[in-house]
Amino acid sequence: MRVYLDVCCLNRPFDDQTQDRIHLEAEAILTILKYIEKKQWSMINSDAILYEVNKIPDPERKTKVQFTLSNADDYVQINEQILRRAKQIQQLDVKSFDALHIACAEAAQADIFLTTDDKLLKKIHQFVDKIKVKVNNPLNWIREVI
Repeated sequence: MRVYLDVCCLNRPFDDQTQDRIHLEAEAILTILKYIEKKQWSMINSDAILYEVNKIPDPERKTKVQFTLSNADDYVQINEQILRRAKQIQQLDVKSFDALHIACAEAAQADIFLTTDDKLLKKIHQFVDKIKVKVNNPLNWIREVI
């Protein structure tokens, strides 16, 4: 299983866990990361992820997320083809950085692109036939695969 976790997913285990939804999503992500650590699944990293992680203002959180990324098995460098695909995805009214992440996940042939962003999930599910990677919330997805 090739998994692309967007940066909101990578941050979720370090978010305030007092809200039930955040706690449950964090647990789902931690479960996914265990499968990645055991090399049963592989995690995909990308230029887009690293750029966004480097913008995390809290140095401790940034270090934790960077450590999480050290388990990645694959790395996607942004190229012209990915940029063109991201522009196509943007035409679906997807924000530019979200479109870039999805294009990276497609280029890496990810089995799943995971995000906790409800607006992005809703938008992508409207255009599921135009996106070349399955997109889901980590909590919903982990229920399907385990």
